[in-house]
Amino acid sequence: MLTTETASNQEQHLIMFTDLEKAISTMVDEFHKAGSGATLKADEFKGLVSSQMPTLATTVGTDAGWSEMLQKMGVSGDGEGVSFERFWSLIQSQATQQYGLSSLDKVSKCSCIVL
Repeated sequence: MLTTETASNQEQHLIMFTDLEKAISTMVDEFHKAGSGATLKADEFKGLVSSQMPTLATTVGTDAGWSEMLQKMGVSGDGEGVSFERFWSLIQSQATQQYGLSSLDKVSKCSCIVL
């Protein structure tokens, strides 16, 4: 017997997602797995970045470095959580920076703006 739920699950398995779609889904999933609410506490955010973006985590280094990064993302130091929107701004910054580093020999440069 094929229920609506079973049919829906089967349809999802037939959809072939692109690498970009999978990457976006992974970012959203990892953000939500890192915390228990709509925002991440500073230590949850640090854990997420450390586990999923280790190169960035090593460049940040100290507690002062983490505080500076949060401040650049617009997160105040008074216990404000990191929203997905603020996390996405970090992703945008890192994507632009990584593209720049990998495209030193390319003619085009990324000047993408995400609203």
